[in-house]
Amino acid sequence: MEKISKLLHDLNELVMFKHSIFSLPFIFIAMIIAADGWFGWPLLGLGVLAAVSARNFAMGFNRYADIDIDKDNPRTAKRPSVDGRLNKNTILGFTILNALIFVIVAYLINHLAFWLSFPILMILGGYSLFKRFSSMAHLVLGLSLGLAPIAGVVAVSGEITLWSMMLCLGVMFWVAGFDLLYSLQDIEYDKEVDLHSIPSVYGSKCTLFLAKIFHALTILFWLFFAYIAQSGIFIYIAVIASAVILYFEHVIVNRDFTKIDKVFFTLNGYLGIMFLIFVILDKVI
Repeated sequence: MEKISKLLHDLNELVMFKHSIFSLPFIFIAMIIAADGWFGWPLLGLGVLAAVSARNFAMGFNRYADIDIDKDNPRTAKRPSVDGRLNKNTILGFTILNALIFVIVAYLINHLAFWLSFPILMILGGYSLFKRFSSMAHLVLGLSLGLAPIAGVVAVSGEITLWSMMLCLGVMFWVAGFDLLYSLQDIEYDKEVDLHSIPSVYGSKCTLFLAKIFHALTILFWLFFAYIAQSGIFIYIAVIASAVILYFEHVIVNRDFTKIDKVFFTLNGYLGIMFLIFVILDKVI
């Protein structure tokens, strides 16, 4: 039992389960709007399983593919995939298991979800490989989380709507923007090992500017989403509140790069939860 408990603890640290807070709110937002309210307990359970297994696959594949990179980076050298707590076969098995769970859950949801599960897995795994040859990897990561609202509307209605695409694009630029800020921590290491992050190629000033552009696009696409979905006042309030949060995020990072962790985990986590609460209020009131 102790060995199992330790394994689960190490796997939890490997995939940083608490970071699911970035993607889970937006799959539920899409499901609520597609259903025009409560979508039912069965879909809730399947939606959680799909989101968690997809994210576990993405993180597991990332850690497996990046062992050679992470072992020499001081920021990542203590990850379970690097320090010996988890061997490569365990990580690979965990990754494959979660891919299978995701596909099976998608099959149980509906026909379209099942067929979309395969290209989605390819995109989720693509980030880990993309950053080895292109600075656009930040957008691939953003798209990986941006697929959450697409998955949500497909689960409820079996189709991809225009408003869900706007919500997806907003999430994509939101995530890509804060990933640019997060990548500032590794700018010197990325240069040393020739990883194609935007900070390592274009420098910190350009990165900060692009992050602002990305987050401006986030608000623009979320406004399109609210308009196309014929949303009520609460969803517009959520978009405005998101703009305020992102503004303060940039203020904090511009003042002190050491606050990046606080910005990444705290402010962005609150943003997703806040957005979900306002969507619920919009449909209830």
